[in-house]
Amino acid sequence: MNNYLQRFLLENLDIRGAVVHLDSVWQQMLQDRNYPAPVMQLLGEISATTLLLGGNLKQSGRLTVQLRGDGPIPMLVIDCNESLHLRGMAKYTPPVAVQPVADLLGHGQLVLTLDMLSMRETYQSIVPLDGDTIATIFEHYFRQSEQLPSRLFLTASDDAVFGILLQKLPTADQRDPDGWTRIEALAATVHDQAMFRLTAEEILTRLFVEETIRIFDAQAVSYGCQEDPARIYDMLRSLGRAEVNAILQECGEIVVHDDICNREYRFDALTIDAIFREAGPTVH
Repeated sequence: MNNYLQRFLLENLDIRGAVVHLDSVWQQMLQDRNYPAPVMQLLGEISATTLLLGGNLKQSGRLTVQLRGDGPIPMLVIDCNESLHLRGMAKYTPPVAVQPVADLLGHGQLVLTLDMLSMRETYQSIVPLDGDTIATIFEHYFRQSEQLPSRLFLTASDDAVFGILLQKLPTADQRDPDGWTRIEALAATVHDQAMFRLTAEEILTRLFVEETIRIFDAQAVSYGCQEDPARIYDMLRSLGRAEVNAILQECGEIVVHDDICNREYRFDALTIDAIFREAGPTVH
């Protein structure tokens, strides 16, 4: 399994964590996007972080993570559901040069939205973009939301994405006063991309060779952009027949672009007529 999230516990230290690795799912997300390298890097790191957060979803729902700012990369959006179906996109103003993350994003906000079927209202958390890397931005969020010391170690290329989350449980200092500092330092040595071809168990064993590690079952990650024309039909119906006909008359066809999945839907007059009938069109 090359696209996975796998949780672990350092049993003698009371430090928990998770490993995430993507390759084919990440390549699907990048397909036909032609993102500049700095955009790709940030999107990959946020993809890993979203999965590390979304792996806690226990019921049907969706976690959406947005970074919004006034820099040359004004928006990054990633979401995943409880089955770890992942999708995402970035908006940027070219040219985008290699520069610090704070300059790429500018002043803005980190917005986390949790939409669960079991919840009466959507939960949303909004915090300032506080940090000079994607990891430190989310570590700041963890300090505010979970009140647990947390560290993220993230790597992204055009081939693969890798990340490790560490969280210090309240009893950790009682187990080993130096344990957290030692584990942080060991995790920070993750930089050799050849290691990312190993399994999570092999990676963790190499990093924390002297520790007792409990490794939980892996969760598979898949690309979450399956074609969904019914959603587009509902959107067109919500506009009303008169408005849709006016666009048809002006443009000759209706073009709807799904930015997050980088997919374009085109409808001619015959298809529009079928959409507004009760049965809807037949999809081939």
